[in-house]
Amino acid sequence: MPWDGDDLAGKMEENLERQQAAAEARANSSSGSAADRARSAELESLRLSRSRIVGQLSRATVPAHRTMLERALQAIDDQMSEHK
Repeated sequence: MPWDGDDLAGKMEENLERQQAAAEARANSSSGSAADRARSAELESLRLSRSRIVGQLSRATVPAHRTMLERALQAIDDQMSEHK
């Protein structure tokens, strides 16, 4: 069976979406105030987005695309540092 990068990327995206949904469910069911749960859910979402971008960056070969991903990664890192 030949390697299908598009199929693999699609499966990885589906896996990340499932992880994000599970993280949101955990954040909503955990104890604490609504503000704490919202903060926790946002941080988890940022972590998952960061993970997805790092994966895309590792596969990106076009310089302009790499630059865009690096900027997105920096923006996520900035947001995460604001929430800690």
